Amino acid sequence: MRARLLPSVEPVALSRRRVLQFGALGTLGSSLAEPSQASSSSTPKSVLFIFVNGGISQHDSFDLKPEAPSDIRGEFQPIDTATPGIQVCEHLPEFAKRSNDYALVRSIATDSSGHEEACHMLFTGRLDLPPGFSLDRVPNPNEWPSIAAQITYALRDRGGLPPAAVLPQPSVNEAARFRPGQYAGRLGSRWEAWHLDIAAPCPLGNGACPNCFRFDADHFEHAAQSVFDVPLLSLPDGGESRLSARVDLLAEAEQSRRFVEQTQLHAVDRNRRQALSILADERTRRAFEVERADPAIVDRYGRNKFGLSLLMASRLLESGVKFVQVNLGKNSSWDTHARNFVNLKRNLLPYFDQSVSALLDDLRESGRLDDTLVVITGEFGRTPKINKDAGRDHWGPVMTSVFAGGGVRGGQVIGRTDALGAYPTEDMVTVEHVAATVFAALGIPRDQEWHDVDGRPHAMYRGEPIGRLYA
Repeated sequence: MRARLLPSVEPVALSRRRVLQFGALGTLGSSLAEPSQASSSSTPKSVLFIFVNGGISQHDSFDLKPEAPSDIRGEFQPIDTATPGIQVCEHLPEFAKRSNDYALVRSIATDSSGHEEACHMLFTGRLDLPPGFSLDRVPNPNEWPSIAAQITYALRDRGGLPPAAVLPQPSVNEAARFRPGQYAGRLGSRWEAWHLDIAAPCPLGNGACPNCFRFDADHFEHAAQSVFDVPLLSLPDGGESRLSARVDLLAEAEQSRRFVEQTQLHAVDRNRRQALSILADERTRRAFEVERADPAIVDRYGRNKFGLSLLMASRLLESGVKFVQVNLGKNSSWDTHARNFVNLKRNLLPYFDQSVSALLDDLRESGRLDDTLVVITGEFGRTPKINKDAGRDHWGPVMTSVFAGGGVRGGQVIGRTDALGAYPTEDMVTVEHVAATVFAALGIPRDQEWHDVDGRPHAMYRGEPIGRLYA
């Protein structure tokens, strides 16, 4: 869906020049100037990147405006969190109790109010669109590579498991077309991240299947018997000895394939190593068996796609994957142009609240929170003004993102928006700084480059990490 813009509050294009102009004002951009020892020189972390597919409304989640006019503030009330002075939506009660674990950054911008462009910017960590960018063919080899693909390139040859994974399915629109920026693009398919398209088919279902919904309907039935379609990952009959024999047979077969181009051989070998790593590692196999996990654990996360995807992601990180992106919803589940308050209250916020809270608890109680950076973000925010369909439209100028763990100082708010929640007034940052924060947490050097299929170098860091997260 395309943005429908407010007549009274027009979005601003956030070009690099515009960002620099804001930074020169003094009150904006100050968080970028602060050095971050925690994000740059400490032990590398793992990263769980939770993409709130479609753009969550900041007014109805993390940046409520109770003093604004009724057609801005909406129906939801703010509630106090465990941190004095910080409030979130009343429909996030469990999340509110854990505010000391996370920081809210209320001043993040993308450079577009269109899903496709904004997704490309968020997924790739850069505001500029590449030459030859087109929505006629997605995925497109001319796209900039995704953050996941860049991480795969930067952390290559560090063991059997892939460095980066994306689950449980691609981000698509209502017409089942892929959002741009999710794949390796100009980096080349050799460096594609591990894409786990394992969600059970529910073609029109949005949200936390089997608790799925349609934007304009009061009732919708999940179209599958399960949440995931996971391939059989158990060892063959005969266990490790038979697996070893199969590996030997595979090696003999590969000797006869020397006519394959070197890049293809590399890909085959990489995929083979990854498959064998999955089979040989009990923790990795266990990560995919979340629907058969301890019932008490499943109940805490929720027996749905939101909860089980986060449980799977946590287990993959524990098994050694360094970066996992979870697409929290498909078909732009959070794209609430109509019935914003009905769908948030009934179909989205409760499942978000339960699953994210369970994730934070598990990471903290297992001692992994300090070693795992959690980022929760959409591709943009939503309009301050409520439309005629009781919804909110696309809004690129500002959104709120959540950062937890990985050395982040919880219980703080970074950035501020105006009285309408329309524009940042302090500490504006962009998706380029979000990507830099991810790269730094993983220990990727600041001078790291990737080379495109034509051999041209590109800097991974397009901005500074958000230093105030660690202050």
